[in-house]
Amino acid sequence: DIPSHLDDLPPTMLKKEYANLPIMSRVDDVVKRVLSLEMASQKEKMKVKIQQLVEKVRRSPKDNGSFEVQGKLKKGKVAILTARIRTLEEHLQRHPKDIRNRRFMLMDLDRRRKMLGYLRRVNYGTFENTCKQLDIQYSPPQPYTRHVTKRWLVKKALCLKVFQEKRKLKAAVRLRQRRERQARARAAREQQE
Repeated sequence: DIPSHLDDLPPTMLKKEYANLPIMSRVDDVVKRVLSLEMASQKEKMKVKIQQLVEKVRRSPKDNGSFEVQGKLKKGKVAILTARIRTLEEHLQRHPKDIRNRRFMLMDLDRRRKMLGYLRRVNYGTFENTCKQLDIQYSPPQPYTRHVTKRWLVKKALCLKVFQEKRKLKAAVRLRQRRERQARARAAREQQE
Protein backbone atom coordinates (compact mmCIF):
# COMPACT_ATOMS: atom_id res chain seq x y z
CA ASP A 1 0.00 0.00 0.00
CA ILE A 2 1.06 3.58 -0.60
CA PRO A 3 2.41 5.61 2.36
CA SER A 4 0.01 8.09 3.92
CA HIS A 5 1.91 11.26 2.98
CA LEU A 6 1.77 10.26 -0.69
CA ASP A 7 -2.03 10.51 -0.65
CA ASP A 8 -2.03 13.10 -3.40
CA LEU A 9 -0.58 10.50 -5.79
CA PRO A 10 -2.96 8.32 -7.77
CA PRO A 11 -2.61 4.66 -6.76
CA THR A 12 -1.51 3.70 -10.27
CA MET A 13 1.17 6.37 -10.63
CA LEU A 14 3.83 4.78 -12.78
CA LYS A 15 7.51 4.74 -11.94
CA LYS A 16 9.46 7.58 -13.50
CA GLU A 17 11.13 5.49 -16.20
CA TYR A 18 7.81 4.01 -17.44
CA ALA A 19 5.58 7.09 -17.21
CA ASN A 20 6.50 8.66 -20.57
CA LEU A 21 6.45 5.52 -22.72
CA PRO A 22 3.77 5.65 -25.45
CA ILE A 23 3.00 1.93 -25.11
CA MET A 24 1.75 2.44 -21.53
CA SER A 25 -1.61 3.73 -22.78
CA ARG A 26 -2.37 0.34 -24.38
CA VAL A 27 -1.10 -1.86 -21.54
CA ASP A 28 -3.39 -3.89 -19.28
CA ASP A 29 -4.24 -2.59 -15.76
CA VAL A 30 -2.38 -5.50 -14.14
CA VAL A 31 0.84 -4.55 -15.92
CA LYS A 32 0.34 -0.88 -14.95
CA ARG A 33 -0.09 -1.91 -11.35
CA VAL A 34 3.11 -3.98 -11.41
CA LEU A 35 4.99 -0.99 -12.85
CA SER A 36 3.38 1.48 -10.42
CA LEU A 37 4.78 2.95 -7.23
CA GLU A 38 2.51 0.66 -5.30
CA MET A 39 4.80 -2.26 -6.21
CA ALA A 40 8.01 -0.21 -6.16
CA SER A 41 10.92 -0.88 -3.84
CA GLN A 42 11.40 1.20 -0.72
CA LYS A 43 14.30 2.99 -2.38
CA GLU A 44 12.16 4.07 -5.34
CA LYS A 45 9.36 5.25 -3.06
CA MET A 46 11.91 7.22 -1.04
CA LYS A 47 13.15 8.98 -4.19
CA VAL A 48 9.58 10.02 -5.05
CA LYS A 49 8.95 11.32 -1.52
CA ILE A 50 12.17 13.31 -1.55
CA GLN A 51 11.37 14.73 -4.98
CA GLN A 52 7.88 15.80 -3.82
CA LEU A 53 9.14 17.51 -0.67
CA VAL A 54 12.01 19.21 -2.49
CA GLU A 55 9.57 20.57 -5.07
CA LYS A 56 7.49 22.09 -2.25
CA VAL A 57 10.38 24.09 -0.74
CA ARG A 58 12.26 25.07 -3.91
CA ARG A 59 12.68 28.80 -4.32
CA SER A 60 12.68 28.51 -8.12
CA PRO A 61 12.44 25.65 -10.64
CA LYS A 62 16.24 25.53 -11.03
CA ASP A 63 17.03 25.84 -7.32
CA ASN A 64 19.23 22.94 -6.21
CA GLY A 65 21.57 24.72 -3.83
CA SER A 66 19.42 26.42 -1.19
CA PHE A 67 19.74 25.24 2.39
CA GLU A 68 16.25 23.74 2.47
CA VAL A 69 16.78 21.68 -0.70
CA GLN A 70 20.39 20.69 -1.26
CA GLY A 71 22.34 17.78 0.05
CA LYS A 72 22.80 14.08 -0.27
CA LEU A 73 21.22 11.66 2.17
CA LYS A 74 24.37 11.50 4.29
CA LYS A 75 24.65 15.27 4.46
CA GLY A 76 20.91 15.67 4.72
CA LYS A 77 19.08 18.93 4.42
CA VAL A 78 15.63 19.77 5.72
CA ALA A 79 13.42 18.38 2.91
CA ILE A 80 15.43 15.18 2.53
CA LEU A 81 15.53 14.57 6.28
CA THR A 82 11.77 15.13 6.44
CA ALA A 83 11.24 12.44 3.81
CA ARG A 84 13.46 10.01 5.72
CA ILE A 85 11.73 10.78 9.03
CA ARG A 86 8.28 10.19 7.57
CA THR A 87 9.38 6.92 5.99
CA LEU A 88 10.81 5.74 9.31
CA GLU A 89 7.62 6.82 11.13
CA GLU A 90 5.54 4.66 8.81
CA HIS A 91 7.92 1.75 9.27
CA LEU A 92 7.77 2.09 13.05
CA GLN A 93 3.97 2.08 13.01
CA ARG A 94 4.10 -1.36 11.39
CA HIS A 95 7.12 -2.56 13.44
CA PRO A 96 7.00 -0.82 16.84
CA LYS A 97 9.81 -2.91 18.36
CA ASP A 98 12.39 -1.97 15.73
CA ILE A 99 14.79 -0.12 18.04
CA ARG A 100 17.52 0.39 15.44
CA ASN A 101 15.28 2.35 13.06
CA ARG A 102 13.74 4.25 15.99
CA ARG A 103 17.24 5.39 16.87
CA PHE A 104 17.89 6.46 13.24
CA MET A 105 14.62 8.39 13.24
CA LEU A 106 15.50 10.19 16.48
CA MET A 107 18.95 11.06 15.11
CA ASP A 108 17.39 12.47 11.94
CA LEU A 109 14.84 14.43 14.01
CA ASP A 110 17.66 15.94 16.05
CA ARG A 111 19.67 16.80 12.94
CA ARG A 112 16.63 18.42 11.33
CA ARG A 113 15.85 20.39 14.51
CA LYS A 114 19.41 21.76 14.51
CA MET A 115 19.17 22.73 10.85
CA LEU A 116 15.81 24.41 11.37
CA GLY A 117 17.24 26.27 14.37
CA TYR A 118 20.06 27.56 12.17
CA LEU A 119 17.63 28.52 9.41
CA ARG A 120 15.45 30.27 11.99
CA ARG A 121 18.39 32.37 13.23
CA VAL A 122 19.70 33.22 9.75
CA ASN A 123 16.55 33.72 7.66
CA TYR A 124 13.26 33.64 9.55
CA GLY A 125 11.03 34.11 6.48
CA THR A 126 12.52 31.08 4.74
CA PHE A 127 12.27 29.12 7.99
CA GLU A 128 8.53 29.87 8.29
CA ASN A 129 7.90 29.03 4.64
CA THR A 130 9.83 25.75 4.90
CA CYS A 131 7.96 24.68 8.04
CA LYS A 132 4.63 25.54 6.43
CA GLN A 133 5.38 23.79 3.12
CA LEU A 134 6.73 20.63 4.77
CA ASP A 135 4.07 20.65 7.52
CA ILE A 136 6.66 20.67 10.32
CA GLN A 137 5.94 21.76 13.89
CA TYR A 138 9.18 23.33 15.14
CA SER A 139 9.67 23.74 18.86
CA PRO A 140 12.92 25.32 20.06
CA PRO A 141 14.96 23.30 22.57
CA GLN A 142 14.32 24.02 26.22
CA PRO A 143 17.04 26.09 27.90
CA TYR A 144 19.23 24.06 30.21
CA THR A 145 18.54 24.70 33.89
CA ARG A 146 20.52 23.22 36.74
CA HIS A 147 18.97 22.16 40.01
CA VAL A 148 20.78 24.39 42.51
CA THR A 149 21.95 22.65 45.68
CA LYS A 150 24.20 23.79 48.53
CA ARG A 151 26.87 21.34 47.42
CA TRP A 152 26.84 22.74 43.87
CA LEU A 153 27.03 26.36 45.16
CA VAL A 154 30.03 25.52 47.38
CA LYS A 155 31.76 23.69 44.53
CA LYS A 156 31.16 26.61 42.16
CA ALA A 157 32.53 29.11 44.70
CA LEU A 158 35.65 26.97 45.19
CA CYS A 159 36.17 26.66 41.43
CA LEU A 160 35.84 30.43 40.99
CA LYS A 161 38.35 31.04 43.80
CA VAL A 162 40.87 28.59 42.28
CA PHE A 163 40.37 30.17 38.84
CA GLN A 164 41.01 33.68 40.18
CA GLU A 165 44.15 32.58 42.08
CA LYS A 166 45.51 30.86 39.00
CA ARG A 167 44.79 33.97 36.95
CA LYS A 168 46.74 36.12 39.41
CA LEU A 169 49.72 33.76 39.20
CA LYS A 170 49.62 33.76 35.40
CA ALA A 171 49.36 37.56 35.38
CA ALA A 172 52.51 37.86 37.48
CA VAL A 173 54.40 35.48 35.17
CA ARG A 174 53.20 37.33 32.07
CA LEU A 175 54.25 40.69 33.58
CA ARG A 176 57.74 39.33 34.32
CA GLN A 177 58.04 37.94 30.76
CA ARG A 178 56.92 41.25 29.24
CA ARG A 179 59.48 43.19 31.29
CA GLU A 180 62.22 40.77 30.20
CA ARG A 181 61.25 41.22 26.53
CA GLN A 182 61.24 44.99 26.92
CA ALA A 183 64.67 44.88 28.58
CA ARG A 184 66.10 42.72 25.76
CA ALA A 185 64.60 45.07 23.16
CA ARG A 186 66.14 48.08 24.95
CA ALA A 187 69.54 46.37 25.10
CA ALA A 188 69.35 45.50 21.40
CA ARG A 189 68.53 49.14 20.52
CA GLU A 190 71.44 50.42 22.63
CA GLN A 191 73.82 48.03 20.89
CA GLN A 192 72.70 49.26 17.48
CA GLU A 193 73.28 52.90 18.45
